[in-house]
Amino acid sequence: MAAQPDGGEKPFHIISPILESLPLSRAAGTKVYMKLENVQPTGSFKIRGIGHLCQEAAKKGCRRFVCSSGNRGPSYGGMLTGNVGSVYYLPDPPLSAGGNAGLAAAYAAKKLGFPVTVVVPSTTGPTTVHKLEELGAEVEVSGQVWDEANRRALELAQTEGWVSIHPFDHPSVWQGHASLVRELKDSLETKPDAILLAVGGGGLLAGIVAGLHQVGWQDVPIVAAETRGAHSFHAALAAGRLVSLPDITSVAKCLGAKKVAARALECAQECQVISQVVEDTEAVRAMERFLDDERMLVEPACGAALALLYAGRLQRLQREGRLRTPLDSVVVVVCGGSSIQAAQLQALKNQLGLE
Repeated sequence: MAAQPDGGEKPFHIISPILESLPLSRAAGTKVYMKLENVQPTGSFKIRGIGHLCQEAAKKGCRRFVCSSGNRGPSYGGMLTGNVGSVYYLPDPPLSAGGNAGLAAAYAAKKLGFPVTVVVPSTTGPTTVHKLEELGAEVEVSGQVWDEANRRALELAQTEGWVSIHPFDHPSVWQGHASLVRELKDSLETKPDAILLAVGGGGLLAGIVAGLHQVGWQDVPIVAAETRGAHSFHAALAAGRLVSLPDITSVAKCLGAKKVAARALECAQECQVISQVVEDTEAVRAMERFLDDERMLVEPACGAALALLYAGRLQRLQREGRLRTPLDSVVVVVCGGSSIQAAQLQALKNQLGLE
C-alpha cells in the first residue's frame, strides 16, 4: 500500500507492514513487532528520507541529483568484475554490501524523471552497481571507502543545477524517516515500550526521534545498536562530542560511518537513547536465525538490531534498570538491505569462524 502524503505529492515509500513475530517474542521474553522496511521499493528504509529530499530538491529547480553510496570500510576480497565508468575490477568480493542510499536516490530520480549520478567506492559489489544502472543512474567510482566517494559527490554537487542528496545528514531526510513513527502510531493500539534500531550515520535515529516528537511519544526509549568496529555513535556518546573512528573494521559496512551526524548526538539529549554495541558474530548469527524464523534475509546492519533480541540484550537492560520490567511490547525496525545474498551470509560465517 502506498503511503498517503501529509500534503503535497505522494511519497515514494510504502506503508510497510508491522507484524508480530512469535520467534522474536520468545527470544526477547516480550511481544515483538517487526516494522518491515526490507519490503520497501528499494529494499530498505532509505527511500523514506532520500525520496523526500529528492522531492524537495526537485521543487527548488534542481536539474540533477548526485549521491554517494556504498561500503564505508575496506573490502574483504577483490573488487568488482566488469567495466563501470571505464574502470576495470578484479573478482567480486563475497562480503561487499552497501548502496542502499544510492538505490533510493536512483529510484526517486527515475520516478521524478531526473538524471542522477551515484558515486561509489571501488569496494561496492557489481550487483549493486548493476541495480543502480538498471534504475538509470550514472555510476562513478571514486576512492576505496564511502568517505572518499562522498568527497567526490560533494565536488560534483558544486556544478550549477546539481544537488547533493546526502545519505543521512539532512533535515529533509530525517523528516522523511519520521513517517515510520506516524505509521506505528496509526497501526498499534498502544505505544511500544521501546523501539529497537540500528545506527550507521544517524539518519534513521534522527528521523525516529522527529517522529516521536510529532506523535507525542517522546517517552518511548530507543535502543540503538551498532557493531563493534562501526560504533561511531557509541564512541560519540562516551566522549560527549563527535568523534571519528580511525577505520571501519566491522563486517556491517552499512553501519560504517566513521563519524555520525551531529543531529544524532543531539537526539540523545532529547529522548532516552540507549546505545548498545554488539559483536559481528552476534549480528551474523541474528541474520541466520531471522532467516530461519521469518524467512527473510537481511544485511549485517539489520542483524545488529535483531541481535538485541536474539542475544538477550533486552533482558540485560531490564536487569540493569535501563528498561522497564515487564515490557508489554517493543518494535524492531527491520531496516533491510538490498545487497545481501545467501552466498554472502555463508562468506560472513566463514570470515567469522561460525559453523
